[in-house]
Amino acid sequence: MSFNIVLIGSNDRQLEEALQACGMKGPALAGSELGALAQPGARQPDVLVIDIRDQSHLPAALPLLKRQHPTTGVVIVASRLDPSLLLEAMRSGVNEFVTDPVSAAELEAAIARLMAQRPAPAVKAEVFAFVGAKGGVGTTTVAVNVATAISKLGAGTTLLLDLHVANGDAAVFLGAEPRFSIVDALENTHRLDEAYFRGLIVKTKSGVELLASSDRVMVAPIDARRIKALIDFASRHYRYVILDVPRSDPTILDAIEAVTRIVIVANQELATVRSASRMAGALRQRYGKDRLSIVVSRADHLAEIGQDDVERAVGAPVRHAFPSDYRRALQAVNKGRPLTLDNHNDLSASFLKFARALTGFQKPAAGKSSSALFGLFGGRKGPQESKR
Repeated sequence: MSFNIVLIGSNDRQLEEALQACGMKGPALAGSELGALAQPGARQPDVLVIDIRDQSHLPAALPLLKRQHPTTGVVIVASRLDPSLLLEAMRSGVNEFVTDPVSAAELEAAIARLMAQRPAPAVKAEVFAFVGAKGGVGTTTVAVNVATAISKLGAGTTLLLDLHVANGDAAVFLGAEPRFSIVDALENTHRLDEAYFRGLIVKTKSGVELLASSDRVMVAPIDARRIKALIDFASRHYRYVILDVPRSDPTILDAIEAVTRIVIVANQELATVRSASRMAGALRQRYGKDRLSIVVSRADHLAEIGQDDVERAVGAPVRHAFPSDYRRALQAVNKGRPLTLDNHNDLSASFLKFARALTGFQKPAAGKSSSALFGLFGGRKGPQESKR
């Protein structure tokens, strides 16, 4: 077998040898390590074997682990088949239960049954981060409308995370009035599961699912580990995750290592181009040049600073230029309706074109309906949502 098997809380050398015969590579871990495995972002084994032969109850961290990582297979090794312990194991999500005397053949059969029931691994989301080179360049407009365009194409379930922890504008752009916010998620990363997360997000009228900014500031400093855990959780439950990233928060900029592509939004003003050059240099050093893209908002072909000037200053090609249409964009914000939902203008068409290039998804959706929050990634059906 070529499974990743981890043994927890055992001093039994014979049990270790039996599991090694089943494919286990490393040594047994202490029982205290189960709490670390239960954390939202913890890397999971295929099979977790927990030895409780010297205990009368299951480890307290086991129910949390199964809530956070429901696909992790768990085998309990007990001294005897106690009905109350068996019931506790079933309620905690344990998959297999074996008792003394434990043989290699019995363990192998339990692991084989478990792996046969294991679902095919889900495709993790593509995560696109949008960050403005300077304030006021239209980053939220771009992020909301690109997310809307992705959903409109029917490319897959799409979530917008407004990482402006306080006073972000994504909800306004989408005409949403969320009850909860990203602060609630970051303060409770230990509780992140499907039911809890579903209660935090809001599905907008345009179909985009949004975890909005907060009207209050977090009491504690922002923790990069919590940001990473939140992005990781979202990427396991959506096909596309769009991040609206504040340019002035280095903690958040350092926490987006899971992104597929970072899109710097600039315009043709000298101060913005200079800022874009500095930001591109820092992000290129942190995340590599291959994940970095530059787009120009409110593009003007008559501007003194042309796109080739932007490319030379930033040291990267401009991947897309969105035409200037300030009046229409302002009307869309005031209505709380992303302009990508309306087809009859150049700016909307430009957002759709960029969304196709970003995702590689070319086929327009035909009569797609919204899917559930935690739908399958493999299909091409997703919420008809919009995101800037």
